Amino acid sequence: MAAAGGNGGRSCFVLGASGETGRVLLRELLARQLFARVTLIGRRWLGLGEETGAAVVVVDFERLSEHAAAFRGHDVGFCCLGTTRAKAGVDGFIRVDRDYVAQAAELARAGGCKHFVLQSSRGANQRSRFLYLRVKGEVENLVQAVGFDRCTILRPAVLLCKRQESRPMEWIAQQFLGVVAWVFPTAYSIPVEMVARAMVASVLQPGKGKVEVLENGDIHKLGKAVSQQGT
Repeated sequence: MAAAGGNGGRSCFVLGASGETGRVLLRELLARQLFARVTLIGRRWLGLGEETGAAVVVVDFERLSEHAAAFRGHDVGFCCLGTTRAKAGVDGFIRVDRDYVAQAAELARAGGCKHFVLQSSRGANQRSRFLYLRVKGEVENLVQAVGFDRCTILRPAVLLCKRQESRPMEWIAQQFLGVVAWVFPTAYSIPVEMVARAMVASVLQPGKGKVEVLENGDIHKLGKAVSQQGT
């Protein structure tokens, strides 16, 4: 695995930097100095740019085609964008998790992005009878169809983290799975830090084909390898 630093003037963007995975991903990217320029693309000003030195571009996702410039000139795109059905409703969830992501991927490819790294979900399947998993499967297919030189899709299980927003049922599940993780560390859950590190690691190592799908166990291994090597 390549060492950190030596960014060679490369640039990346992050979608969803305000989320749990996105925040950790941003810290990892800046700490490892993998890119000369890191741009956070979001729907509102987050203050993260001032804190970290990353550039911040505010866009209207409902009129995303008017913000093509935000996606231009990046080598790598990281996408952690997502919401919930409870928070946005069915239509809102589909719009954010599928439509916004797919359109962003298209703009990124048109702008010269070579490698797109997408956080999806374990069990993603366009034929699933469950809305969440079906939408995740659909967006995976749409992103792959864009035609990036390289596309990495991560399918983590339940994320273990301390969310800034309240999700009671998810909190209960996390408490249970946090205990289970001591016995079966890769079976049902994964720390959000591990997902973020695996996303970074996917850029550091050579790809295994044009499209690579990393299941929960693969994410654990890749994230742990980065942690142990301190790259």
